[in-house]
Amino acid sequence: MGQVVVISTGGTIASRWQGSGFAADARGGDVLATAAVPEGVSVRVVDLMSVNSARLTTRDQLALLRTVHEVLADPAVDGIVVTHGTDTLEESAFLLDLHHDDPRPVVFTGAQLPLEAADGDGPRNLHDALLAAGSAALRGHGVLVAFDGRIHAARGTIKVQTLAADAFADPSGNPVADVKDGRLVVHGRPERPAPLPLPAAGEDLPRIDMVMHHCDGDPLLFNAAVEAGAQGVVLVATGAGNATPEVVAAVEAAVARGVLVALTTRVPSGPVAEIYTHGGAVDLAAAGAVLTGTLRAGQARIAVLSAALTAAGTDERTSALRGLIAAPAAA
Repeated sequence: MGQVVVISTGGTIASRWQGSGFAADARGGDVLATAAVPEGVSVRVVDLMSVNSARLTTRDQLALLRTVHEVLADPAVDGIVVTHGTDTLEESAFLLDLHHDDPRPVVFTGAQLPLEAADGDGPRNLHDALLAAGSAALRGHGVLVAFDGRIHAARGTIKVQTLAADAFADPSGNPVADVKDGRLVVHGRPERPAPLPLPAAGEDLPRIDMVMHHCDGDPLLFNAAVEAGAQGVVLVATGAGNATPEVVAAVEAAVARGVLVALTTRVPSGPVAEIYTHGGAVDLAAAGAVLTGTLRAGQARIAVLSAALTAAGTDERTSALRGLIAAPAAA
C-alpha cells in the first residue's frame, strides 16, 4: 500500500439534490470523506471536473487521459482512482486502458445512489477502489472497474443495471478480482494489446457515430452519419452481426470513402461472427466492416475513436482497429 491519487470527475457518487433531480456538484474531497480509507493508504485528490457523465465529451475524456499520465509521472504514486458517473464509465475506462502504458493500476468507480443517500453504495465502492489501486497484486492489470465488491477489467465491462448496486459486469467474461472481508482475492490477469501512444493535443477530433439496426431498418441514418462527416461509424447489428443487403451496400460505399466501419451487436453477450449472408456479417465483413468480437457499442466506438486518433490513412486506421479488437482472451 502507498499513495493513491483520486481524480474526481463527478457522477452520481458526487451528486446532490438540485430541486428537480440529482446532479454532480460535490468536490472530490467531499466524496472521499464518505469512505473508509484502507490501512496504509495515503490519498491525494485532484478535482478535474464535476459533471453527470452523460454530458462528457471526447475532449473531457482526453483531458482525463492526459491527467492520469501526468499523475503517473510521479514515481511516488502507487495507483489512481477515478470517480466517474456510471452512464459512460465503460467508455472512459476503456479509452484509458487502450492508452495505459504503466503497470500501476487505474481503477474507476462510482455509485448508483447519490452522495448523501442513506446506505449509499458510493463509500464501499470508493473503499474497494482505493484498496485495488494501492495493491501490488493488481500491477500490470491495466485499467479496472471497482463496483459492488468486484473488480473488473475495463475491456468488455459495461453497465448492466440501470439502478441496482451490481451495475457493472462483463457479459462475456469474469471479474479479475473480488473484495471479501476487506481483502482482495485476485482471480487472473487480463490480456491486453500493446498500449497506444497518447493522442496529439490540440488536433481536430474525429466524429464517430453509432447506428442501430432493427426491423424495417434502412441505410438512412447510417448514410446521414457519413454525410455529417463521420470518420467512423459503429453499426450495432442484430444477432451475431447481421443487417440487410441495403445496409451492406451503404457500408461498402462508406468504406470506399475512407470511413472506418465497426460491426457489433445489440445482443448483450457473445461475439459477432461471420455466419449469415443476405446482409449478414459475412457480407458486412466483405464490404469492409471490422468485426469487434465481444466489444459492445460504447466500447466499439472508443476503439474506432482511438484508431482514428492514433493512425493516419484508411489502411493504417483499419489495421490499428483490428489490432485493438484482436486482444487475447482473459487469462
